[in-house]
Amino acid sequence: MIKISNKIVFTVFATAFVFVALLSCKKDKSEETILTGSTSILVDESIFPIAEDQMTVFESQYDAKIKLIPQSEKESVLSFVSNKAQTIILTRKLNTKENKYFKNKKIKPLETPFAIDGIALIKNNKSKDTIQDISEITDFLNGKPTQIKGLVFDNANSSSTRYLLELAGLKNIPEKGVFSFKTNNEVIDYVSQNEGMIGVVGMNWIFQPTEKIKKALENITVLSVKDKGSNEYVYPSQENLGNRKYPLARVLYIINCQGYDGLGIGFASFIAGETGQRIILKSGLAPMREPSRNISIRNKIESK
Repeated sequence: MIKISNKIVFTVFATAFVFVALLSCKKDKSEETILTGSTSILVDESIFPIAEDQMTVFESQYDAKIKLIPQSEKESVLSFVSNKAQTIILTRKLNTKENKYFKNKKIKPLETPFAIDGIALIKNNKSKDTIQDISEITDFLNGKPTQIKGLVFDNANSSSTRYLLELAGLKNIPEKGVFSFKTNNEVIDYVSQNEGMIGVVGMNWIFQPTEKIKKALENITVLSVKDKGSNEYVYPSQENLGNRKYPLARVLYIINCQGYDGLGIGFASFIAGETGQRIILKSGLAPMREPSRNISIRNKIESK
């Protein structure tokens, strides 16, 4: 009878396990294409509604499953560089530090602009004010005397907060007169019940409110904004977002670091393509390019 040592048995089973694991990895990767498979995508919470719209239509047309992970801008970028997902949707491009991180890993992020959103300044409609000067906002953030009672942000780590702090030349949120919640919904709800406060939210949540905050929006006024050095107050309409006339407009990007033709790349192409741009147009945001229109020409006028 031939005896087989435990060492040989262990080696055989270990080799078999590695072989099966390699086959499984190869199978999983081959199953994901630009239009099929599954993936996770990080999303800046301030623009979640438009990302969700795009995902819903994409999944209805292709054999794909996308898990959206809404987080604040700071949290989502930290998750991105931690490789918790290889695709992210942001209100900005990656900065120098973030690009350097991927360069050191020999990865070149693919950044696709797909829409123009804006930061909305909102007030309780009991207030007679319908306009707001950006200079007064930045003065308030810097502790100078203004007529502003208080500012309410969606999240201390959000893109909206970071945007206004950069305008004011600040790195941190002032301790006096500035409040932050966790979501855009909470800001809208709070401002709808508190007169005199100015809320700072993503315009996407105004154009596409959830059922939960539709009632609250009835008590909200979206303010027209005047930029520094300008004499004109501009309302954040779709047209004013599209022509960049609104001072607080911002470009939305979907950024991929997959390194291969996976579902993230396919989703980015979809959003930037004809169907995706139509979805953006319908949402109230401004598409990066105007979707084409089909015009039917008849030789004769039909009489009824």
